[in-house]
Amino acid sequence: MSAALPERRRFVGRLPVDAVTFEEALRVICALSRGGSGGAVYTPNVDHVVMAEDDEALRCAYARAELCLADGVPVVWASRLSGDGVPEKISGADLMPRLMAEAERVGLSVYLLGGAVGVADRAAQSLLARHPRLRISGVACPAVNMSESRASRVPIIEAIRAADPDLVFVCMGAPKQELFIAESRSALPRQIMLGVGAALDFEAGTASRAPAWASAAGLEWAHRLLHDPARLWRRYLLRDPRFAAVVLRDWQVARSSS
Repeated sequence: MSAALPERRRFVGRLPVDAVTFEEALRVICALSRGGSGGAVYTPNVDHVVMAEDDEALRCAYARAELCLADGVPVVWASRLSGDGVPEKISGADLMPRLMAEAERVGLSVYLLGGAVGVADRAAQSLLARHPRLRISGVACPAVNMSESRASRVPIIEAIRAADPDLVFVCMGAPKQELFIAESRSALPRQIMLGVGAALDFEAGTASRAPAWASAAGLEWAHRLLHDPARLWRRYLLRDPRFAAVVLRDWQVARSSS
């Protein structure tokens, strides 16, 4: 994490969340890119927090991240249980378009990685229609299986290295994207790699965002469940309710230490 921010790191469950505004996050990411030493940016949401309870590899990936941005109003609320928490929600789906505008303005190149076949290409076309001077150095939608040997992912990493982008938007879903980023960092030492989930699908128009009122009320999950129940019902109805127990534990710890 940037030396200017370590005192602003909070925890929700077992994952770090940084108490930064959207503008501060953009400045930190651009500063990391200018510094040339690379970095990882994650967007922890309720599902990440729940999975991290039992996934040591995910926790280790997060522990090495330079920036962790609260993706979801419930994470923002939970961060405030012990007092001064996260100032605002910064989801991956909101971060990517804002960063694309900034990348066009300051001349950073970007690489789009992930999504189903054709999604990244459609997202690139959409981005270039809005940002004609944006430099997209590569687009790829490879099949990635983190349970296979690292050798299976070397061609993906080599393609990114050959393209030499400044920012790599990794859209594989959690925990795959975080584990891929953590594994790839040594081979891509100057790249800023950002795990932004379904951001490519939203940009390509293959998935719809929740209305602003639903997002502000912490109900974005309900919108996504209604639109893709076959894929998401286990996540939202069976796994993620465990978040309440994690929040209760955090509250009890905060209360006992106050």
